[in-house]
Amino acid sequence: MELKAGMTLPLRKTTEKLLMGPGPSNADQRVLRAMSEPMIGHLDPDFLGIMNETRELLKYVFQTENELTMAMPGTGSAGMEAAWANTVLPEMKVIICVHGVFGQRMTDVASRYGANVVVVGSPMGRPIDPADLQKAIKDNPDAKVVGIVHAETSTGVLQPLEEISKMVHEAGMFLLVDCVTSLGGVEVPVERLKFDMTYSGTQKCLNCPPGLAPLTVSPRMGEWISKREIPVKNWYLDLNMIMRYWGEDRFYHHTAPINMTYALNEALRIILEEGNEKRWERHWSNARIFWKVLEAMGLKPVVEEKYRLPSLTTYYTPEGVNEASVRKYLMDKYSIEIGGGLGELKGKIHRVGLMGVNSNPAKMALLTVALCDAFNAHGYKCDTGAALEVLSAR
Repeated sequence: MELKAGMTLPLRKTTEKLLMGPGPSNADQRVLRAMSEPMIGHLDPDFLGIMNETRELLKYVFQTENELTMAMPGTGSAGMEAAWANTVLPEMKVIICVHGVFGQRMTDVASRYGANVVVVGSPMGRPIDPADLQKAIKDNPDAKVVGIVHAETSTGVLQPLEEISKMVHEAGMFLLVDCVTSLGGVEVPVERLKFDMTYSGTQKCLNCPPGLAPLTVSPRMGEWISKREIPVKNWYLDLNMIMRYWGEDRFYHHTAPINMTYALNEALRIILEEGNEKRWERHWSNARIFWKVLEAMGLKPVVEEKYRLPSLTTYYTPEGVNEASVRKYLMDKYSIEIGGGLGELKGKIHRVGLMGVNSNPAKMALLTVALCDAFNAHGYKCDTGAALEVLSAR
C-alpha cells in the first residue's frame, strides 16, 4: 500500500480473543480502563504517589519487605536481563539450572555479561533434582550465584525450591529466581525462602498488558550490587541508578511508562482485593479440574502431577494430529489462543494458560468444547459430554 499525506487509513479491526496460551493473558477491564487515565509527568507528585503505592502492592504480591522492589521498564525478559546484568562480573562463576527454554535463556544472558556458567540440567518436563545441584555446588564452591526458573513456561513445571534455597544459602551463594509465570498465580515465597533476586512479568497471572517487569532484591544482594566496583554494563537496567528513581532521591534516570504503571497498579489492587491465598487456591482448584478434563479427553500430560504448574498446563498432542492445525482451528473458529511447544517440544505439545481472570470455570468450559471440536475435526475422537461432565461435577 502506498501511503500519501492526507490519507485516512481504514479503522483497525482488532477482534477480541480469549488468550489461554502461555501469555499474554487477557487483561481485566479495570486494568484497561486504568491505562486510559490522563497522562502526567514521571516526576509529578501524583505519579510519585502511584509509584509508592505500586511498590507496596508489589511487596504484598512478592510477600516481602524488600525496599528494593520496583517495576522495571520492559517485559519479563527485561527482568531477566536486569537480574543478570546487575549480578554478573566478568569471569564470575555462576550455576544455572536448566529444565526448559527459559533456563537456557538464563545461560545465554549471563554468558553475554561475561559469566562463567556451570549448567545443572534436567529433561524438559522434569524439575531440577536437588542432588544434582548439590553436587554442582560442591564441585564449584567459588560460584557466586545460582539461577533457577520457578515456573518453566516452556513445559509447565513448577520447580520446588525449599531444599534448593537452603543449600544455596548454606553455601553462601545468592539465589536468583525467575517467577514470570508464577507471580500472582501461586505462592512466590520471596521472604520465607530468602530469594535474593526475583523477577516477573506483568502479562501472565497479573493480567496486565506486557511492558513492565516486577523485580525485588534482598538487602544482601542490594548491598552487593551497590558496592560493585565495575559499572553495570547495561545502562538502562542499572539498578544502582533505577533504585534512586524509585527511592527517596527521585533521581531522573528514564521516563517511566506512566500509563503502564497505572495498569500494573490497578492489576495489583485487584489481587489485594481477592487476597493472595484465595487467588492461589483458585488457580490450584481450577487447574486440578482441568487436568481431569484432559484425562477424560484421553490426552497425555507432559508433567507429573506433583510438579505441575497450575497457571500453565501442557499435554502431548495425539499421534497423527498436527498441533499447529489444531491451534489454527481454535483461533479461526472460536477466537481462542493456546500455545505450541518450544525447543525440543516444538510440534509435540500444547500449552494452555489458566492465568488470573482466565482461571475461570466458564472460560474452561468454552475451551473444553472448542478443544473437543478441534480434535474431532482432526481425526482424534473426544467425548465432549464426558469432558463437560467433569466440569459440572466440581
